Amino acid sequence: MLRVGLTGGLGSGKTTVAGMFQELGAYVLSADEIARGLMQPGEPVFAGIVKTFGPGVVREDGTLNRAELARLAFAGGRVDELNKIVHPATIARQEEMVAAIYDKDPRAVVIVESALIFETKHSKGWRARFDKIILVRASEEAKIARFVERSGGGDVVALKAEAKRRLAQMIPDDQKTMMCDFVVMNDGTLERLREQVKKIWAKLAPAS
Repeated sequence: MLRVGLTGGLGSGKTTVAGMFQELGAYVLSADEIARGLMQPGEPVFAGIVKTFGPGVVREDGTLNRAELARLAFAGGRVDELNKIVHPATIARQEEMVAAIYDKDPRAVVIVESALIFETKHSKGWRARFDKIILVRASEEAKIARFVERSGGGDVVALKAEAKRRLAQMIPDDQKTMMCDFVVMNDGTLERLREQVKKIWAKLAPAS
């Protein structure tokens, strides 16, 4: 089995790239989706977040107010506090899922899509978790524009400022590039993006 980390900054398009790899035959695990599941009421991660950030991050229906949590974490300079709660549990769940895939398909290519592969503090280190790393890059202008678009409206100036604040808390792409095995540039068309993905897949997929 090949364990591949797929990373990229906010708005880079890594989810689109992950979908393309899935179409080609990869098993794709989304760190965001796993984390969202762990943030549901009744989960230890949910309890840890409420204990740390207070009852104000809980909606009337008892679920987590992710927008308020993001505001407190990113605008309030408390990202590390949130990450210390969420990341260890998310990584542990990822490893459980990867092991289950291996039991079913020992020759699988498993791609873990995560924005914070390098930023996450993990006792084993990212190289112990992955055999290969793929970085999805895009210009800062493209990243910010995508963030604003997917936010679904609102104060564009404030959204742009929020995007810049979040990007500033990530390791720059130039630095990440030196630690990656493959780089995908996502400043062009979907067709060009798909061509790059296919070329990388040809190097990752087991020979038939």
